[in-house]
Amino acid sequence: MSEVSQVNGSEESSQELRKAVDEQLNRLIASPYFVHSKRLPDFLRFVVRQTLDGEAENIKERTLGVEIFGRDPGYDTSSDPVVRVTAAEVRKRTAQYYQDASHQDELIISLPSGSYIPQFHAPKAGNNGTPHPAETDAVAAEAAKPPAGPAGRRWVPLTAAFAATALLLLAAFVLWQRAERSPVEIFWRPVLSSNEPVLVCVADQLEYSAIALRDAADPTHQVLLKDTLTAMVIDDLNPTVKVASILQGNGRQYSLKGEGATTMDDLRRGPAIFIGAFDNVWALRLTNPLRYHFGNDADMSHLWIVDSTAPGKPRWVLDRALQMATNNYRDYSIIARFTDSNTGKPEVVVAGIGRGGTRVAAEFLTDNADLGQLMRAAHAAGDKKNMEAVLSTEIIEGEPGTPKMEASYFW
Repeated sequence: MSEVSQVNGSEESSQELRKAVDEQLNRLIASPYFVHSKRLPDFLRFVVRQTLDGEAENIKERTLGVEIFGRDPGYDTSSDPVVRVTAAEVRKRTAQYYQDASHQDELIISLPSGSYIPQFHAPKAGNNGTPHPAETDAVAAEAAKPPAGPAGRRWVPLTAAFAATALLLLAAFVLWQRAERSPVEIFWRPVLSSNEPVLVCVADQLEYSAIALRDAADPTHQVLLKDTLTAMVIDDLNPTVKVASILQGNGRQYSLKGEGATTMDDLRRGPAIFIGAFDNVWALRLTNPLRYHFGNDADMSHLWIVDSTAPGKPRWVLDRALQMATNNYRDYSIIARFTDSNTGKPEVVVAGIGRGGTRVAAEFLTDNADLGQLMRAAHAAGDKKNMEAVLSTEIIEGEPGTPKMEASYFW
């Protein structure tokens, strides 16, 4: 029986531990740092599984070369550095992954310099900056050391004790993590926990009958050619990338479709995320029955967000004339997460009146500090499943500032 399955004599604890590490491994290899490579995920997956199976002493350069890269058992490791080069690249990319603030509350898988044995430990610090009680760096490092020298057998019991302690602490972290999930994870859980494909529906209002291509010999020279293109606004691209990073970081596959090509059948297949408001027909349709929804006058000179419980003069209005004349204005957006009554699937809306509002909405939904406001309000309202909020931000010379939560509603 492996070390993992012996921890504390509890099969349930060991399974929880393995599940947590496996889930984090899947997030890592599905991230942009690993997803486009074959050898890096293969390497990381192999060393993690061997360690979890209590076979860390078998993780050696020659073994890795044979098992992962198909080298002959007698190959010359000094002249063929494939294992060392791959390990260095894995170290670099895992470090880059954890430098992203959106991953700061995740279980950490690292590959220490000079070793091929991975370490598993809790985040370096909690949100308040103090060390987390489940921190296991030192213990995991000791557990990962293979027996050294001719007297190595004498140290096997001690190494096993260190390993058991490390795994117990890590199991404690898993239990803590279940109770103390980050605001981003809580908000996105209905989408991320679904086994169905996720659809990201974006505005595709710009159609072109020609495209300007640059001359390879003289890039300053452009040639206009006939073509049929559908494009999206670059300010909608920024929110789309942020939302996609949440999906990829959690190992979720997704498809990207323009709102004109999206059908009700698409929405019945799984969770959907809608980017944009007045240029996305689905976002307008889905928010229309909600407490907060969009409105406008006949000539679209004024656009606003309506509170259906106070249908008088709208509170959150964008004046198009001011927007176009100065590029300095206050923008508003709606963020929502709910189960659609027509499809029974979870839907997320990321929609600003103007383009800056949509950008800020996406930033809010991918930032733990910002989303913490909404999650605290949701908890105070009884942790209901459906939620909606109105955000505002000041746009200065076309660039959005920080978001402010104006109102929220839960049902």
